[in-house]
Amino acid sequence: MNTLKTRLKAFKLAGIHNCIEERLNYARNKSLGYREFLELILEDEHNNRRDNNYKKRYSKAKLPSHKTIEDFDFAFQPSISEKIINDCLTCSFIKERRNIVFIGNPGTGKTHLSVAIAIKALLKGYKVLFTPVCEMLHNLNAAKAENTYYRKVNSYCKPDLLIMDELGFKKLPGYSADNFFEIISRRYENSSIIITTNKPFEKWGEIFSDHTLASAILDRIVHYSIVVKIKGPSYRAKNIKKGGDYR
Repeated sequence: MNTLKTRLKAFKLAGIHNCIEERLNYARNKSLGYREFLELILEDEHNNRRDNNYKKRYSKAKLPSHKTIEDFDFAFQPSISEKIINDCLTCSFIKERRNIVFIGNPGTGKTHLSVAIAIKALLKGYKVLFTPVCEMLHNLNAAKAENTYYRKVNSYCKPDLLIMDELGFKKLPGYSADNFFEIISRRYENSSIIITTNKPFEKWGEIFSDHTLASAILDRIVHYSIVVKIKGPSYRAKNIKKGGDYR
């Protein structure tokens, strides 16, 4: 048995390695044939690799928290169409390379919905990256000084779904419009974006202090976007005593 497990480990068959003794006993007790036994241990290997792959992609996604759609209170935010959100949760928008924009005041659930969609995407095998907008723009600007700008740009363009959180919550520095446009233009018609913002589209020119680039950014985002406008009150303010944290 030790020799067998050593070989399984060398062949990187961890799923079979971890279950081989249990499966041999099961096969003996149930009088399984060779084919049935082979199918059983291959299923173990498949499940182990699938789970490991999910864990790796989940870690790389850098989600700020684990929030599911089951935890979201649609009754508190009646302005949100549950049907539209359920359509987003199918992740067909990623296959179609479309975008989602959540617009609403702080605490109305934009980040929660984004994370819930991200988790569904990860379960379906997609690669996801979550980043606050300010952090992304800071990283891109720092990469210019280190001569790693395009490598950093590629890191934001590679995932199937990029979630850009809190656009407009903080004043952006002057270089922001160029860097933001770089990411948007590279992902345009190639891969999907979710943006959460507290600013309506007509105020995006103020966010970037460059109305021309803001217009170009908007044109590329809105062209293939599902726009969800949330008009309800802040869930965080209502739930603060209970420790709730909707963003």
